[in-house]
Amino acid sequence: MNKKIQVWLPLLFSVTMIAGMMIGYKMRDNMPGKSFFSLDKRHPVQEIMDLIENKYVDSVKIASLSDTAILAILSKLDPHSVFIPAEELQGVNDDIAGNFFGIGVEFSLFNDTINVINVVPDGPSFKAGIKTGDKFIKVNDSLVAGKKITADKIRKLLRGDMDTKVVIMVLRNGQTKPYTITRGVIPVSSVDASYIIENGIGYIRLNKFSQVTYREFMKALEGLQKQGLKKLILDLRGNGGGILDEATSIADEFLDGDKLITYTEGTHFAKKEYRCKRPGLFETGELVVLADEGTASASEILIGALQDWNRATIIGRRSFGKGLVQEQFDLSDGSALRLTIARYYTPIGRSIQRPYTNGGKAYYDEVSNRFHDGEVNSADSVKHDSTKMYKTQNGKTVYGGGGITPDIFIAIDTIDYSLATAKVYYKGTIGDFAYRYYLQNQSELSNYKSPSDFAKQFIFSDDKWKQFSSLAAKDSIVLDTISVKEKAGLINRIQSSIARQVWRNEGFYEILNVQDKAVQKSVEVLSK
Repeated sequence: MNKKIQVWLPLLFSVTMIAGMMIGYKMRDNMPGKSFFSLDKRHPVQEIMDLIENKYVDSVKIASLSDTAILAILSKLDPHSVFIPAEELQGVNDDIAGNFFGIGVEFSLFNDTINVINVVPDGPSFKAGIKTGDKFIKVNDSLVAGKKITADKIRKLLRGDMDTKVVIMVLRNGQTKPYTITRGVIPVSSVDASYIIENGIGYIRLNKFSQVTYREFMKALEGLQKQGLKKLILDLRGNGGGILDEATSIADEFLDGDKLITYTEGTHFAKKEYRCKRPGLFETGELVVLADEGTASASEILIGALQDWNRATIIGRRSFGKGLVQEQFDLSDGSALRLTIARYYTPIGRSIQRPYTNGGKAYYDEVSNRFHDGEVNSADSVKHDSTKMYKTQNGKTVYGGGGITPDIFIAIDTIDYSLATAKVYYKGTIGDFAYRYYLQNQSELSNYKSPSDFAKQFIFSDDKWKQFSSLAAKDSIVLDTISVKEKAGLINRIQSSIARQVWRNEGFYEILNVQDKAVQKSVEVLSK
């Protein structure tokens, strides 16, 4: 019997192997990769790349050539499907994560020298003894002073893996000293500012939607409620979006029941609804949301839901108009593809995506053209697609196909800047002056206990203006002939920048908002 089995074993093994291959071949269409069982011919794109690599007259960098080919392919799709090279992927992922590994300082370049303008409290640099006003001379063995170094190069030198060390030669009070800093997790906050303006009216400004935005927003909102919050201004101007789930979670805090927030759908992506799941923290208080041409993507999802449900008054200017959803796919060489997989729609079914059939350049030029066409100056110049008209539950007319139009229009500041004022902003003179002023007047500034005290009590005297004018003159900027309105705008920005030195972004926006037309209008609306 054993001998008979041994005779048939090879045949049994062969039949089993063939059956396994046939089953695998049948299953190939359901597998993530088909290459093992695929009998398809190689695509001409890959054939061409192989021929160039093996037959071309000169040697070429095939990886760089592949990147160029990928970009050309993506240019035929939509403007938001992008290829992320391996060397840029970490920075992109850090932005989404809401943190990175580094030393925890804010810096500016003045006269080709790295000046520390802020040290993150309890961060790696703080623990190592770095102070505001320090100048970096060397980072490890790299000389970084006086050699036209760029901010991007500095970041690459200062950032690194968790718990790795970096030695920095610091110049302080005319003396140099090395500091060894152990890199750690540095948070990048989504909340720029959160404070009570007056009479229970709160203000929160979000700059993006990262993985920590909802948590940071809730902390800010709960903090304001402890201070007597009754009405809220949510500032999403310049917020380019980010993670969809973070935006829908925040919408859930404003909308009651199981209301639809948004839904997504694509050719290869089944319809998915995002609904309210829990009682919100601010479902009944009056709400104003600020938007402008820089408000995009996840920000527009949030605004669209609030507008469709008549939950908020939208103030500002027409938003960017991005209604596409991207998913990021990691590639084998360490790069990534962020591919558009679906469109999102507001609760009443409108897509706010602008047309992009004329190519990427025309798509992005449309935003800059709003400044030339007068749209940012007059509500009557706003362009709507009359074929994409919708009605909200209370009968208000809203539009799709081109961003979200606010309920109350606020024109961009129409001040006509002189060449001198434009140079002040271009050369960074305001930041330079604020930094110098902070270093020279720390004892005076320590008397102000909060940005609110600073806003009420700090006086920008004629002597301070002369000091600023003298600093500008060193950059060949003459401010003697600027208008009264220009001067007032510059003084407000200078005071805001000084406040930033003391209280970081919180102080900057609290002072800046004193003269912000959109914020002033919001307070007026909420005060009625």
